[in-house]
Amino acid sequence: MKSLGSTLKELRDIQKLTLRQVEDATGISNAYLSQLENDKIAKPSANVLYKLSTIYREDIKLLLAAAGIIEQQSAPSRKLLEPVAFSTKSTLTPEEEEELIRYLQFIRQNKNK
Repeated sequence: MKSLGSTLKELRDIQKLTLRQVEDATGISNAYLSQLENDKIAKPSANVLYKLSTIYREDIKLLLAAAGIIEQQSAPSRKLLEPVAFSTKSTLTPEEEEELIRYLQFIRQNKNK
């Protein structure tokens, strides 16, 4: 499992948000957010994780598990990919979800160049 910091950074990158934008939307200082993303703060409060899960459009259970607050039971479904799974009339395996996310990040990074 990825660290909380790398998970938060990946989710922020997917949403194409800066630390300042997240700060403005959540009230969490960008310095604190930076410390979270760099794994300098390992166990933030559930309230902080809730705010971040909301802005990143992610199930809070993923962040709670990444922080070690709860045990991860199974791979959470990514809301970002639910339309893809629905439109293909099949469910995606966790490996397929991760591959789609990596591909989407690749496309977005190359689009900005």
